[in-house]
Amino acid sequence: MTQNKAQPYREQENDKDHWVIPQLYHAPQGEDVRLLASKARALMPQDRILIHACTDDQRLAALGDLFTFFAPDVEILHLPAWDCLPYDRISPRPDIIAERVTALCTLLNWQKETKRAPRILLTTIGAISQRVTPRHALDNAQFFIQRNDTINAEELQSYLTQNGYSRTDTVRDAGEFAVRGGIIDLFPSGRKNPIRIDLFGDDVESIKIFDSASQRSIKTIKSIALLPASEFFLNQESIENFRQGFREAFGMIGTKDPIYQAISEGRKMNGCDHWLPLFYQGKMDTVFDYAPNSVVSFDHDAPIVWNDRITQIDDFYQTRKTLLKASQDKKSKATASVGEAYHPLPTTTLYIDSEERARLVAPHEPFELNPFGAPTDVDKIGARSGRNFADIRAKPDADIFGALAIHIKDISGDVDGPILIAGYSKGARERIHTMMEAANFTNMVKCDDIKDVKKLPKGAIGLIILPLEHGFVAPDLAICTERDILGDRLTRKSSARKRKADNFITEISSLNVGDLVVHVDHGIGRFVSLETLDIGGAKHDCLKLVYANDDKLFLPVENIELLSRFGSEEGNVQLDKLGGAGWQARKAKAKRNLMEIADHLLKTAAARELKKADKLEVSDEVYNEFAATFPYHETEDQLNAINDVIADLAMERPMDRLICGDVGFGKTEIALRAAYVAAMSGMQVAIVAPTTLLVRQHYQNFMKRFHGTNIRIDQLSRLVTGKRAKAIKENIADGNVNIVIGTHALFAKSIKFNNLGLLVVDEEQRFGVKQKERLKEIKDNVHVLTLTATPIPRTLQMSLTGVKQMSIIATPPVDRLATRSFVLPTDPMVIREALLREHYRGGQSFYVAPRLKHLQEIEDMLRDLVPEIRVITAHGQMPPTDLEDRMTAFYEGQYDLLLATNIIESGIDIPRANTMIIHHAEMFGLSQLYQIRGRIGRSKLRAYCYLTYPVGQKLTDHAQKRLEVLETLDSLGAGFQLASHDLDIRGAGNLLGDQQSGHIREIGVELYQQMLEEAVAAARSGVDLNDIDQADDTKWVPNINMGAAVLIPEQYVEDLGLRMSLYRRLADIESDDDIENFAAELIDRFGDLPSEVDNLLDTVRLKLMCKAANIDRVDAGPKGAIIGFHNDTPPNVDKLFAWLQQRKGAVKLRPDQKISAVKNWPNANKRIQGLRVLLKEILTALQ
Repeated sequence: MTQNKAQPYREQENDKDHWVIPQLYHAPQGEDVRLLASKARALMPQDRILIHACTDDQRLAALGDLFTFFAPDVEILHLPAWDCLPYDRISPRPDIIAERVTALCTLLNWQKETKRAPRILLTTIGAISQRVTPRHALDNAQFFIQRNDTINAEELQSYLTQNGYSRTDTVRDAGEFAVRGGIIDLFPSGRKNPIRIDLFGDDVESIKIFDSASQRSIKTIKSIALLPASEFFLNQESIENFRQGFREAFGMIGTKDPIYQAISEGRKMNGCDHWLPLFYQGKMDTVFDYAPNSVVSFDHDAPIVWNDRITQIDDFYQTRKTLLKASQDKKSKATASVGEAYHPLPTTTLYIDSEERARLVAPHEPFELNPFGAPTDVDKIGARSGRNFADIRAKPDADIFGALAIHIKDISGDVDGPILIAGYSKGARERIHTMMEAANFTNMVKCDDIKDVKKLPKGAIGLIILPLEHGFVAPDLAICTERDILGDRLTRKSSARKRKADNFITEISSLNVGDLVVHVDHGIGRFVSLETLDIGGAKHDCLKLVYANDDKLFLPVENIELLSRFGSEEGNVQLDKLGGAGWQARKAKAKRNLMEIADHLLKTAAARELKKADKLEVSDEVYNEFAATFPYHETEDQLNAINDVIADLAMERPMDRLICGDVGFGKTEIALRAAYVAAMSGMQVAIVAPTTLLVRQHYQNFMKRFHGTNIRIDQLSRLVTGKRAKAIKENIADGNVNIVIGTHALFAKSIKFNNLGLLVVDEEQRFGVKQKERLKEIKDNVHVLTLTATPIPRTLQMSLTGVKQMSIIATPPVDRLATRSFVLPTDPMVIREALLREHYRGGQSFYVAPRLKHLQEIEDMLRDLVPEIRVITAHGQMPPTDLEDRMTAFYEGQYDLLLATNIIESGIDIPRANTMIIHHAEMFGLSQLYQIRGRIGRSKLRAYCYLTYPVGQKLTDHAQKRLEVLETLDSLGAGFQLASHDLDIRGAGNLLGDQQSGHIREIGVELYQQMLEEAVAAARSGVDLNDIDQADDTKWVPNINMGAAVLIPEQYVEDLGLRMSLYRRLADIESDDDIENFAAELIDRFGDLPSEVDNLLDTVRLKLMCKAANIDRVDAGPKGAIIGFHNDTPPNVDKLFAWLQQRKGAVKLRPDQKISAVKNWPNANKRIQGLRVLLKEILTALQ
């Protein structure tokens, strides 16, 4: 360890910002982890730990991954910083709080343990500069639960409530708990999955870990130690401390503060964490108090970051003080919308200032990592940063792997050990291995861990998986990273925990009271309530639907599949009349239209197979070199789509493939790869986009990616001068332009291509009919690739397999960071800080309003609130040229903030824009909010979305639910499915024909999708359009009446919304396995099944059997059953009569074509068992 002894640790006099601490030289990225691990091992015999302070959370996560690889023997503990601003109105995320509390409790346990191990606390400047919960508060704050123990359920609930856990209906996130009778679900601090405690009275019968997404149990454990889920407690003592401290700090006027009132009532309120010291009478601890005998190290430049942090905290405090004073100044324009007053605590109550920092850090032998060599020890040979091949990549005919071979040869004499090549993922390592083999590298060994690396001899090349940005050269080891060799790559790992979003989506899209629904036989009605009716002496849950003239229909829940959501309730939707002919006429018209569409699709597909097209392909080596310049890791869906397109181009028939994926999911890269293959095969490529902005965007992307390939690219749009456009057209005709990107100007008849091989159409749904007709003329025998952001459900895609070539990208980019969303009342200080934070990190912001009338009011407010920021306004009522000029100016970075209506919902892609404020968020629909939020979070940086609503306004239940869902919904996991549920809001485009949108409006989006699937199946089976009325409608449901109670009782699942979502999921059940899985989930979540739920599941099971036997009605009673077939037509008459002959006497065929079975079934259980046997016999007989 080379420390600079000449510079003693000190806080220089008269200059508190200049903080000097000893340096540990020769510590470049990667090597720093090995040095820190060595230091931790050296401290272990003294029973001391190492605290390392990183510059930020991203560095903290990266170091954790590197320690896992280089030093698996070192115990690593993470203490993250709050993920909100100082003096914010928003609390840190629950999982952040849970991780912090776990870290502090673990530090206390380490002090008590006799076991020794090398240990490091990884933290950040943000975390170490903030005071933490006093040790005495956490010392005895654990709650132990063991199987077969006796516990008081009320005491446990009281512990959870007082220790920061929030009670919910369904546990999904850290710090939540739910109680359902004798079952308690909770998500403890420090655990990756929640646990389920099953009580029998007061005895703990079992403790199970379960999956928060599926709600299914994973495994049983013997015991659990619960930790607090909050850094403060809401017990009587803490509440009284808070109240007294708040009054002392702010006087009696402060008692009107909503935070004060909420805590006084024993309620947590968003943002109350920022008054943490008041819960402990101002007596807080620091991280150093939890590790009194530790050594402290800092990232390079971390001390400077700490200085900036101190300045930032003071600025926030002064801003809050100014706004507090201004809130009483009625004349101030800038504070006209200040809203609730914010009472800030002095900075030193929660944060450490520069004077205290010097006093706290000095006893801990601090040192700072330095990647450079020691200036006083020039002869020392230590680690240094590795070679970056950016200079080689910049050359047009670069041989990157040739340069790598020379570099390896050059350093092999300095390194007494192996040379490692680090790929970020397994796929990246495979790709590098293939490319190195093609470049004639030998002696390569794949290593999975540090043990494998240590077995390598000197000079051997090891291929490892390591999330390291830049390599290093040390005396015993050298590493070259994927980013060093191939260029800029995202170096953040995707979440290992993939959420199964299907059930979650079903729950949030469940029917709510007041929703429009479509009954397959009766049309559009409104769902008004769930009612329990007495039918035939047994209770049934039924959905009450209201139709025109206030007619009512009660639908049993077991037949809920007859209903579908109508979709968005935009405009005036007319309810149908019960028994009226209007609905059947509209449905028949839509059905005929769908059959025509399906027939046309099949004919088009057959004709395409007969055409010939040029075969386009390039060698793997050339293609891989181009693919390697993609600065991201492909998702599985994206890679599959790329492979589909490349395979299509290599066939001798014209491709006509649709790529469907959400905004920002990587569709452009597929077009880039296809264009490269076509251009390298000597063919011309035309790329058509609907707006000049998108053309410019594509042009810039293509120019960047095709740099150095000698492929000529040009653009044609109104942004190009007439003279230039004429020259480009001539070059296209001569074949001098390989790739041309343009608007519908490319459809002009004056455009003549020399050798067009590939046509790429971006956002096809935004082109008109005339352009489509011209497109059909152009694309005869030409490969066509269409890109759309319209979500197509998986089921629809599956039904069209072989009819239309489709690839769906439903997963987001691997390393994309989820957008952080906040729901809060309008707060000018938060808005100012959010916009300035984006401004000072070199980014841009969006401010979105739902109404045109709001724009001027917001613009005036912004002018006073953030005069530093340049604002430009845009809305749909502007002249098109003016609107486009404004959007272009924002795209080019001439303005910092775009103030707009929801016209930004679809359009430009600006990776620099990563902050968004949504005004009156409660006025937007869920899918709209998701789409608008999708404009940000499209780069490496974390994006922030603030969903604001007016101060003091009570939100409706629906608005509250929408905003909660958007705040908690992982935008990278479930967004695609969510958008599919609200397909009509975004418009279904012209994917399947120009007339479809009208039919979606008439019959609802879900029923339209189902009917399209049926139409394609019918067309495939050869049903003639003239026989459409004879085409069987598969959307019928068996009706079963057994005189048994069929429902989910309210006392079993109390929440109505949750009950409705469970009923809705019944409609998706297709097999006995599905029923068993559903039952297992219910038992897991809610306890043993009541008899009514057993009956419900048995009814669903019987319905599956009935459907298979074409039985549409079963009436069962104490003396037997009557069974009727759909349309009075058994599927196999001869076999049915043979079976009736065998059962002569017990089973008869009545004159009305129904089967009568005489039985002795005195109760519901006997009837269910008997029906199961009888239906099984009929099914067997009909086979």
